[in-house]
Amino acid sequence: MEGDKKLIVVALGGNAILQPGQRGTFEEQMKNVHVTCEQLAKMVKSGKYKLVVTHGNGPQVGNILLQNEVGKEVAAPMPLFVCGAESQGLIGFMMQQNLANLLREDGKGDIPVATIVTQVIVDKEDDAFVNPTKPVGPFYSESEAKELEAAKGYDVREDAGRGWRRVVPSPDPLEICEKSAIRQLVEARSIVIASGGGGIPVIRENGRLQGVDAVIDKDLAGERLAADVGASIFMVLTDVDSVRIHYKTPEEKALTQITLAEAKAYHAQGHFAKGSMEPKVRAAIRFIESGGEKAVITSLDKAFEALEGRAGTTITKGE
Repeated sequence: MEGDKKLIVVALGGNAILQPGQRGTFEEQMKNVHVTCEQLAKMVKSGKYKLVVTHGNGPQVGNILLQNEVGKEVAAPMPLFVCGAESQGLIGFMMQQNLANLLREDGKGDIPVATIVTQVIVDKEDDAFVNPTKPVGPFYSESEAKELEAAKGYDVREDAGRGWRRVVPSPDPLEICEKSAIRQLVEARSIVIASGGGGIPVIRENGRLQGVDAVIDKDLAGERLAADVGASIFMVLTDVDSVRIHYKTPEEKALTQITLAEAKAYHAQGHFAKGSMEPKVRAAIRFIESGGEKAVITSLDKAFEALEGRAGTTITKGE
């Protein structure tokens, strides 16, 4: 029965679409997405779960920004938030085609798959807008960067000795604009792909939505999506099979089943690297605090096993 299935939001890491060292051709990405979708289809075919998928877009939106830069004298470049929307369509197309084909091969072609171009509301007073930290787009020389700063009002910063880059805010996600549409699609048996790349950042200005140039952390946006659509399970797929404390030390330990209180303690103790595992654990903590049943963090190839409690790190409320 459809009503007995649990709704799971799966947040895919960048390796689900593009592997390290690859150029990023359509053929490479399509092949990677196919492997990813085999894992997702397994969840659906088990008959236990309804599925919403979200994903990163770093390399893809970066390439779109590079294309903007190279072709700016021929075609008008688009704002960052529009490039994010373009990447949602690109990745969504690859995922929904692969998922539909896989389900059809297994006699489940009647399950619809849809991509929703997703806006995420942020607060225009968020401190992130005062202190932009997220590097985006191409590298520039110092003189080029300063010219962009003067001409376009960009915030620019030297990036680890590799050159200068534009930096943009990374505000906290407050609400998924299309949450009602996503719920309706899920209730109609659809698999939904939504909030790609952390969603398109928008603010409310005089009662109207307006896009802003920013990058929302995809794991935190994934948690916001899971909470807003009423998911029971939030799963984050990354490039390691479980969360570890004392990472890369003789005391390194993989965490399997932990409570919310334990996760919060480990987080407060600083066990997780900023920009890597830390936002994933923070998102998992938020999900359980908002009423979710469990959060799971694992690698793509262990996804179904972790969902069944046989791999990965599972976080629950506990006693």
